Amino acid sequence: MQDIPSRRTFVSPNVHHRRISTPALPGTHATPAKIPCFRPSIGEDEIEAVVDVLRSGWLTTGPRAREFEEKFAAYMGEGVQAVAVNSATAGLHLAAEACGIGPGDEVLVPTLTFTASASVIRYLGAEVVLVDVDENTHCIDLEQAERLLTPRCKAIIPVHFAGFPCDMTQVLAFARLHGLKVIEDAAHAMPARRDGRLVGSWESDACVFSFYACKPITTGEGGMIVTRNGDIAERARVMRTHGLNRDAFDRFSKIGASWAYDVVAPGFKYNLTDVAAAIGVVQLSRANVLQASRQAAAERYLKRLTGLPLDCPARPPAGSLHAWHMFPIRIHQNARANRDDLIAGLTAKGIGTSVHYRPLHEMTYWRERYRCERSDFPVASRYFEGAVTLPLFPGMTNAEVNRVVDAICSILG
Repeated sequence: MQDIPSRRTFVSPNVHHRRISTPALPGTHATPAKIPCFRPSIGEDEIEAVVDVLRSGWLTTGPRAREFEEKFAAYMGEGVQAVAVNSATAGLHLAAEACGIGPGDEVLVPTLTFTASASVIRYLGAEVVLVDVDENTHCIDLEQAERLLTPRCKAIIPVHFAGFPCDMTQVLAFARLHGLKVIEDAAHAMPARRDGRLVGSWESDACVFSFYACKPITTGEGGMIVTRNGDIAERARVMRTHGLNRDAFDRFSKIGASWAYDVVAPGFKYNLTDVAAAIGVVQLSRANVLQASRQAAAERYLKRLTGLPLDCPARPPAGSLHAWHMFPIRIHQNARANRDDLIAGLTAKGIGTSVHYRPLHEMTYWRERYRCERSDFPVASRYFEGAVTLPLFPGMTNAEVNRVVDAICSILG
């Protein structure tokens, strides 16, 4: 078997930083590079960190995962604990389980989110109460949530949609008034701030981040639970690795350590590997720089898209910071082209797009289980009809933003 080359000789293809064009044939024009909807930012530091782990002989949850947890908790601020997991879905599941969610309970979840936000509640045998979103922020509509409350409601899951930080002062006040647990879905929101405070540093019961490939910082796949509640943190640590009271690193990393362990609960296989955590440690150190790069592209979009028949994402209030995970727009009904026409036109011009999201009330499972009607969720339904997510990623150039906007102008007129 061939050894991994040493750091000194290791050469990265650096595919995420090159711009590749098809060479022009005589008498033709070069084909411009495709602009993807997202491009991860992985550099030599991340690559070297992974190689170091591969050389270490310890690949699964161990010293790098603990380092990632410690540094993430420190980033969030004093009193915060962090528990690394292999996805944000796993993190939401563990957080809800640790909060005591179970059969007979109901949990408020915005309909404009990825299905994981709601699916984890069904894993636990509880019921989801879908809620419409605010017209401006696309965060959960607390007024409608209040109308949907029943005595069985035990928790609320605010989603920081696209990286826009929810008003956690209002969410926490709402939860206290009605005796609800708060589990923040911050999959999009690293390192967003609201009223000067980082998302993840508030007094919610738990907050969960995603490190999926396209998220603001990435480990390929991964997530992090943060909480100020020591009991929730400890329960999540135990449950992420089969309910064991001691993980493999505790048992095998030190000479003379006991092999013995106990199973204290029927847990899951949700632990983060050291290979992934090594990437995370480096990405965390770059989080602010990556956000600033995305924000620069977002600001250029906001400036250049002014006057077109579409709505852009809202800016957060003063003292707050948008993570700019995504740049979703909504095409007006009176525009020359509809959403699907715009996507087709941009695709033809080599520009990637997506849609975030088809609301849960329009998905077969959720629609049938809860007998949802579009009229119950007018804001999310109206948003979805015209929703398009434009390319946005760290290192996106002004020329790339201009090319996207010029293409939109040519289609919408």
